[in-house]
Amino acid sequence: MSRIGHLARAHGFDVLIVVLTAAAILELAVRRDAADAPRSTLWFAVPAIAVTAATLFGRRRFRFAAPAAYWVLAAALSFVDGRLFPFSSSVFALGMATSYLLGNVRDAFKARVGLAVVLGCAAIVVYNKPGHSKGELVFIPLLFGICWLAGFALRERAQEAEAAEARAAEAEREREVAARIAVAEERARIARELHDVVAHAVSVMVLQVGAVRHKLPDSLGEDREALEGVERAGRSALAEMRRLLSAMRRDEDALELAPQPGVDGLDALVQEVGRAGLPVELHVEGERLTLPPAIDLSVYRIAQEGLTNALKHARASRAELALRYDPGAVRIEIRDDGEGRSAADGLGHGLVGIRERVKIYGGDMSAGAVEGGGFVLSARLPLVRDGR
Repeated sequence: MSRIGHLARAHGFDVLIVVLTAAAILELAVRRDAADAPRSTLWFAVPAIAVTAATLFGRRRFRFAAPAAYWVLAAALSFVDGRLFPFSSSVFALGMATSYLLGNVRDAFKARVGLAVVLGCAAIVVYNKPGHSKGELVFIPLLFGICWLAGFALRERAQEAEAAEARAAEAEREREVAARIAVAEERARIARELHDVVAHAVSVMVLQVGAVRHKLPDSLGEDREALEGVERAGRSALAEMRRLLSAMRRDEDALELAPQPGVDGLDALVQEVGRAGLPVELHVEGERLTLPPAIDLSVYRIAQEGLTNALKHARASRAELALRYDPGAVRIEIRDDGEGRSAADGLGHGLVGIRERVKIYGGDMSAGAVEGGGFVLSARLPLVRDGR
């Protein structure tokens, strides 16, 4: 059905031209003896009608010239035989369709010129018809003018629809670009945070190796050299990490000197959000585990982002933060009673950042409005990478 609809939209007018032209030629042949029939021979009348109608097949390439040529030819041929075009009702219908095409031209100036062509040429055709009345000289061009007006009105509507579609496409492109930027920024932020975690661990390892090396007796010279190599490699790795971090850090990024927050900072986060105007209840379930530093930080960041979204965008009056320790995983859930607008902060950057954090650790997340109002954000971070 969709294929048929596409073909109808693409070639429907062509079929209409062929049908009306064939009907006009058939009417010329059948009603040859009618009192108002054209006085010219069929050898002239049939090609004249066919050639005039054939100009409309060029309307896709020449949106103005093709239908205008139809009317100019019709007016010119009316001087040869004034009965030729007024005789057939099919030609009359074809003229109405052509008037519509001239009104539907995208260029407003050309469309208005088309109106002049329609009215002028229609008046000439009626004037050259033998026995025409004054009413015909006025109302027949007016009827074609109404067809032009219908095309002009639909042209305006089509242009508005195309403009709206273009704006929607541009907005979609902007959303995609903004989402990619948000992902890149969040990944850079996560990398900077992980740098602190990894750098701290490597620093401890280097210090411990150095301490062990200094305590070794001189008799274990080979072991001391091996540990010295490990210590040197660790310090080199730290230097490279700092160099990488400086390349990732933007000029406006402030140097973070405070310790990275974690699960222990959730109480302070809840109090801070409460002072900002959103009361939050904190629930901790399960046996508390010692989380790896990076996951500990990610739990805090997810809770922070979810509560910030609820505070700024959901118009919520209260929220709940639940932290659950499961075997091999930790779960975070933020639930509010707002309007569900925390699904996105304009372009959804908050959830983009959370999704990136969860994906790094092989976890999963869900976010969406719930029945009866409110919004729930849930994330699961495995303590051991799934499938390993």
